[in-house]
Amino acid sequence: MQLKPLAALLCTASSLLAAGSAPAAVTQQMIDESPKAGREVLSWGLGTQGQRHSTLKQVNAGNAARLVPAWAFSFGGEKQRGQESQPLVHNGKMFVTASYSRIFALDAANGAKLWKYEHRLPDGIMPCCDVVNRGAALYDNLVIFATLDAQLVALDQATGDVVWKEKIDDYRAGYSATAAPLVVDGMILTGVSGGEFGVVGRVEARDAKTGRMVWMRPTVEGHMGYAWDKDGSKRENGVSGTPGQSWPGDLWKTGGAATWLGGTYDAKTGLAYFGTGNPAPWNSHLRQGDNLFSCATVAIDVKTGQIKWHYQGTPNDGWDFDGVNEFVTFDMNGKRMGAKADRNGFFYVLDANNGQLANAFPFVKKITWASGVDLKTGRPNFVPENRPGDPTAVADGKKGSSVFSAPSFLGGKNQMPMAYSPDTQLFYVPANEWGMEIWNEPIAYKKGAAYLGAGFTIKTLNDDYIGALRAMDPKTGKIVWEVKNGAPLWGGVLTTAGNLVFWGTPEGWLKAADARTGKVVWQFQTGSGVVAPPIAWQQGGEQYIGVVSGWGGAVPLWGGDVAKKVNYLEQGGMVWAFKLAK
Repeated sequence: MQLKPLAALLCTASSLLAAGSAPAAVTQQMIDESPKAGREVLSWGLGTQGQRHSTLKQVNAGNAARLVPAWAFSFGGEKQRGQESQPLVHNGKMFVTASYSRIFALDAANGAKLWKYEHRLPDGIMPCCDVVNRGAALYDNLVIFATLDAQLVALDQATGDVVWKEKIDDYRAGYSATAAPLVVDGMILTGVSGGEFGVVGRVEARDAKTGRMVWMRPTVEGHMGYAWDKDGSKRENGVSGTPGQSWPGDLWKTGGAATWLGGTYDAKTGLAYFGTGNPAPWNSHLRQGDNLFSCATVAIDVKTGQIKWHYQGTPNDGWDFDGVNEFVTFDMNGKRMGAKADRNGFFYVLDANNGQLANAFPFVKKITWASGVDLKTGRPNFVPENRPGDPTAVADGKKGSSVFSAPSFLGGKNQMPMAYSPDTQLFYVPANEWGMEIWNEPIAYKKGAAYLGAGFTIKTLNDDYIGALRAMDPKTGKIVWEVKNGAPLWGGVLTTAGNLVFWGTPEGWLKAADARTGKVVWQFQTGSGVVAPPIAWQQGGEQYIGVVSGWGGAVPLWGGDVAKKVNYLEQGGMVWAFKLAK
């Protein structure tokens, strides 16, 4: 008589474990080691270095044509818009964020919904570039993500219940948050969005279990950093940079340099690397000087919260060439290096320990704002006549002279992360070829209002394509191969040990190519534009490929002539998972 309830109990326990309802606590060691095994995806970038490389090779260039859908899941409802999330996978569960600050837990084997959390957003949020979210972080028994009203929310992985919630800043002043957090040494590292509203960029570190502040580092010169003791007391932790050195006047007080894409971390250097956005306002004639630390990569000692080095790609930016693009560390010639494909059109290779420039070269085919990068000084060789004109130089003072600039302010590469393959030693960059008419206008700061001081119209450069996935050699600067695309590429890239590169297109295709030759060996129509990065994981002995599909992001909102060209594309909100047909 006792066997029946015991059997039922065992059956229930087996079902719960299969669904991942009793997750093993995620440790820093697990996060650090997960890229080697490739079975789980525990961080944005498939590892804190951001290489987006999977060591799995069950799916390879020889059999990828046999990939078929394993399952699909719809986010549902009317809240579609851009879906830029990279899913995480742990203990049989997938955690995936969606537009409007939602997050879902799914059974990674069959796509069944386990729970959903919808953050209650207030009226008046001001995201500049769609209501997107790019992913979450895992630590201990928590899944942690940022919200459009600039909060950080930690949920129980098993139930979706809120464990802690902390405010990052005031959404009414233009602050928001869209990036996937970064877990380092038990701390959760986050940036801020809102550069178009005159916010002050910064990086924050919190205790991942409790949300307690550890340190805060501003990314605009002249602002004070802070650290918090374990008892909660706050103390000054040094000013960022040298006050007044590169920001004459008072514009540094609303200086921008938002850290809106999040960061990477390398355990060998002990440094976290965050890209910083445009200085505010866009009108560069109002803020003479380099405007540190905007349009740069800043390397932060995670133990102290101090900036150890910085490299600025676009000093005194006049084109909105945010430098937020991810800094991916890798080994080259026996050294730990880092690479960055910048919005300004140049690809940079730096020493990851000290920021010394090793190489810089174009990864797009038309750049008008600079003729190149001086490898000795690290500074761009500006083309002065291709900077938008000063409105005060004309009689009515309403509009400065316009110029044609390439790339456009949407960048040679924008939010979509590139990938690196240690097997081919190449970077795979989702690049775009476009330009813009841009001019400056008078502007004054007003809390919560757009703070641009510029007008613009995006233009196409070629009749046959805008986007191009490019395999770049970081040593030579050469394009090894490329696959062109009619619409601009806006989704990230994945490489695998199976000699494959995966990426999506706004037209809805998820594609796979031979990593060495660029030959497309498989593609699948997802039903909506792919503007998110793919992932790979292992489930029940089988390799899966996953991606979120849902057209949106900045292009349809800001894209000018390009937006009109792709206005036929449909919105969506789906997670797709694929595996080899048997």
